[in-house]
Amino acid sequence: MKPTAICYPACSTCRKAEKWMKSNGIEYTYRAIKEENPTKEELKLWITRSGLPVSRFFNTSGLLYREQNMKDKMKVMSEDELITILASNGLMVKRPILVDGETVLVGFKEEEWEANFGKVR
Repeated sequence: MKPTAICYPACSTCRKAEKWMKSNGIEYTYRAIKEENPTKEELKLWITRSGLPVSRFFNTSGLLYREQNMKDKMKVMSEDELITILASNGLMVKRPILVDGETVLVGFKEEEWEANFGKVR
């Protein structure tokens, strides 16, 4: 089964991740995050599998994050409320996200992807 790369075409980090996967011969399924936003159920599962806090799933450099003053809201909202916000708009979500079985990688850090790709492939 191929991993799924959840990306946004205008995102330079997503383009770097895709280029890296192609140059390493990794076959993957592409999922456009804006058109096919992650569901609450998917996000809950990914957060659990990644071992990361929900805050790491937010695109903190995004315009939407800043416009909605999420930095302050993150301090007072419950995890469920934050997941609901993530599920409401794909542009709020940090990307790329690479999902394959038990492995979930958030953002593109080449060293992390290389270290985990044995599990992902």
